[in-house]
Amino acid sequence: MLDAAFMCRWMSVTAAAVDREAARLTDLDSAIGDADHGANLRRGFTAVTEVLAKEAPDTPGAVLALAGRQLISTVGGASGPLYGTLLRRTGKSLGDAPEVDREGLAEALGAGVAAVAQLGGAAAGDKTMLDALLPAVEALGVSFTAAAEAADAGALATVPLRARKGRASYLGERSVGHQDPGATSAALLIGALAEAAA
Repeated sequence: MLDAAFMCRWMSVTAAAVDREAARLTDLDSAIGDADHGANLRRGFTAVTEVLAKEAPDTPGAVLALAGRQLISTVGGASGPLYGTLLRRTGKSLGDAPEVDREGLAEALGAGVAAVAQLGGAAAGDKTMLDALLPAVEALGVSFTAAAEAADAGALATVPLRARKGRASYLGERSVGHQDPGATSAALLIGALAEAAA
């Protein structure tokens, strides 16, 4: 069973992964975006770990909801609202339960991903973070490792796609051949979940 401490660990492992990969995320974003994805997410998840260290809530849902609010208030561009919505909606779906199992988390994360899709108006194959998140949620029903592998595969599968949403969509055909930075950071988030569970 996963408790509030587990969710705090997930957020801190995510922050470490984003910090480690920030330059790579920015490189990916400089090809088809505005070259700030790594720096923005690093700032956001650093703020999340700081606020959780000060006042960690006592339920899994409340931890994720607080993390989401923190991302929305500290991250500029599209990634703050998108990641903030993902975590807030996932937290809201978990409710006030003191613990959640993997299947329950998969269901709640699915609600979070649906909220992201609604906010961004995107779908699978649009070359966005959804291309990593949708397969990850499905695979989370199997195992944490399967979810991480599905997210990585989903991010890699964005390379040949033409972007249909977000800043990269302005490039048209020139967006083909580049891995989507949002899908890549989403895969980091799911990879961190698997690492926290291990």
